[in-house]
Amino acid sequence: MIVRSIPPSSGGLPIIWAHVTTLRVAMASPKQGARLYSIHATRFQYRPRSQPSIRLPALSSTRSCLRTFSSDTSKRSSSEGAKTAHKIESETDSAAGAAGSPNEPHSQKHHSSTAPSTPSTESDFDWEEKPNFRIEKFTELPYTNFGVNQHMIIDREFKEVLRQLLWKFRAPIRYAFAYGSGVFPQSTGGAATEAEIKAIHPKAPAAVQKAQEGSPKMIDFIFGVSYTQHWHSLNLMQHRDHYSRLGSLGSGAVSWVQDKWGAGVYFNPYVTVDGVLIKYGVVNIDTLCKDLSEWDTLYLAGRLHKPVKILRDDPRVRLANQINLLSALRTALLLLPPTFTEQELYATIAGISYLGDPRMAFPTENPKKVANIVNHNMLNFRRLYAPLVESLPNVDYDDPACSKPDWITNTDAVLKLQQDMDPVKRGNMVRRLPKAFRAKVYFEYQKKFQIPRLEFNKMMEENKDEDADSFKRQQGGSFEQRVAQDDPESLRQNVRGVIKKTINWPSTTQSIKGVITSGFGRSFRYMGEKMAKYREADKPEKADDKSS
Repeated sequence: MIVRSIPPSSGGLPIIWAHVTTLRVAMASPKQGARLYSIHATRFQYRPRSQPSIRLPALSSTRSCLRTFSSDTSKRSSSEGAKTAHKIESETDSAAGAAGSPNEPHSQKHHSSTAPSTPSTESDFDWEEKPNFRIEKFTELPYTNFGVNQHMIIDREFKEVLRQLLWKFRAPIRYAFAYGSGVFPQSTGGAATEAEIKAIHPKAPAAVQKAQEGSPKMIDFIFGVSYTQHWHSLNLMQHRDHYSRLGSLGSGAVSWVQDKWGAGVYFNPYVTVDGVLIKYGVVNIDTLCKDLSEWDTLYLAGRLHKPVKILRDDPRVRLANQINLLSALRTALLLLPPTFTEQELYATIAGISYLGDPRMAFPTENPKKVANIVNHNMLNFRRLYAPLVESLPNVDYDDPACSKPDWITNTDAVLKLQQDMDPVKRGNMVRRLPKAFRAKVYFEYQKKFQIPRLEFNKMMEENKDEDADSFKRQQGGSFEQRVAQDDPESLRQNVRGVIKKTINWPSTTQSIKGVITSGFGRSFRYMGEKMAKYREADKPEKADDKSS
């Protein structure tokens, strides 16, 4: 076979022309009969023979032509991927910029473009009634600046360091956020020595040291990806050392363990990238969006109830997460009395994800973790939830401090709030809880109210709102109002019980899976550090007991 290249006629790609002839070759051995080219994903590689039996004319030039053809395609694909990532990061920065505007507390109030005199119709329904999870662009979100409250403002240099870490992964990352005490400090530590810093981050940039306030910690990431097995296949080729022995079984085994066990997340902890110690979890975008919108496991949804730094945003995830944040706010309101402080509100929201966490039942987690998260991140919690409080009709800030223009950034004042306890409005909140979570709440109250199954099913069918072909507002009926009017202590107990049941099994299996995915060495190291935090948090209490 003779391969030649024909120059393009109008600046297009080169055309490859082949002429095949019948050749009789004496095969001395299987080795001599091996093919001349090894076919890879991006190139043809020539394999020279020790005893060549055929001389191909102009072989070197032909090989060069073939490589040029495939190399151009690979470079073009890589360039397009880089452009997409840069565009996503630009959109993310724009959202973060909008989050820092003076009008931020009112950013999530949708102002209709219709005239005030125009009566509302069924077509002008709230975005929450029928969220469109098929969107692909940020311009397709319900309104301008939708969900910008999700973007926290951190030190610019620190943000760039975190973002550059993403570029060390060739596998495409569609959505990414950094979270935890490595990004948002939960305590005030002293100045760490150079040896203490290097024990965590071998070559920590100055921005990382400054952001972590003298208390170096591993930085946690979550990567949202489109195709799990494909992503791990690429990442295994580049970063095999990030994986435990499970990685030797290939991307198929890794993706199967990720998707079938636990909450659908695969963690690689204690990985050093560019001198910074990180832990990253990989999750499929569809799995992430489902948990955010339906609360089927609350594993990742619970992490996003707290402030995180979004590094690469995605319109679908932003939409799903806004539903998640509103659901967290409504759930907290069901658990709180008529009047409360914003500190109590944020502590209730932050505590949701820890209610069923098995680590809280053992000496492997700081018992003061929720209080530390809220007390050291009041401004970020306010940026996250104040716009949502302003958007809901049944809760308001009831504090004169809110009349000041800089109230959103003034964390010295602990603001007071009040909620409307009207059973109709609270019944609507019950109705608008996430689908999977709401079904569990309904099941608990069906048992409590002793409603026969057939009657209950008929009642649920009449109020069904998941019908894609019709418009039905998510309004609470008599059953939801009866739930909302339950004794406050009983309501809190039942809702908290559903939260525990939702979280417990996925979190337990995810923890067990961590031993396999991380390896025994890393797992024991992680557990040891958690137990150390528990003992450290317990010391002041014991000291106080002795002094008293």
